[in-house]
Amino acid sequence: MNYDPDKHHRRSIRMRGYDYAQEGVYFVTVCAQDRQCLFGEIVDGEIRLDDAGRMIERWWFELNHKFSTVETDEFVIMPNHFHGIVVIADVPVGADLRVGPNSESAHPTHQGAHIGAPLPTVVQWFKTMTTNEYMRGIKTFGWTPFRGRLWQRNYYEHIVRDEDSLNRIRQYILDNPARWAFDHENPAAKTPEPEDAWSG
Repeated sequence: MNYDPDKHHRRSIRMRGYDYAQEGVYFVTVCAQDRQCLFGEIVDGEIRLDDAGRMIERWWFELNHKFSTVETDEFVIMPNHFHGIVVIADVPVGADLRVGPNSESAHPTHQGAHIGAPLPTVVQWFKTMTTNEYMRGIKTFGWTPFRGRLWQRNYYEHIVRDEDSLNRIRQYILDNPARWAFDHENPAAKTPEPEDAWSG
């Protein structure tokens, strides 16, 4: 699948700085502990998510509601890892940087949302919420157990510095399932490709 600006482009992004609590665009990769394949399988070059993978997808979209300055862009859930682009917009002038909406009508998971939250806070929330629900899935639906933790302790992030780089990363994300046989995160990979194959 080729990157189509009309189909995949979310908006024109103007980046002015790379403070993690300020405006910026970030390519993020989060990997399952021990590279366990827990979220689906690749069939004919396409990802077929299982229930756990669909759960990961739901929490990815929840980031847009939890954090008022966050917008999610292109992403892919792979059998044992996740790639996504996180856009952190400008913090409104005069905004309270401590807490966000906390009204009775707000969704429970959105209460106490941080305005202008830095990228590590955003990623940690995503990892925490998906881990908690995965643990419920183990108890309720018999999902495959994991050892110690669902996600590896750290995550990989790359600052996206211009539109050309953004489009190359979007294409890399779209093509990821088709390259699974050579993916360095694939325990059965043939000859793993470089981790920065998207950088072109």
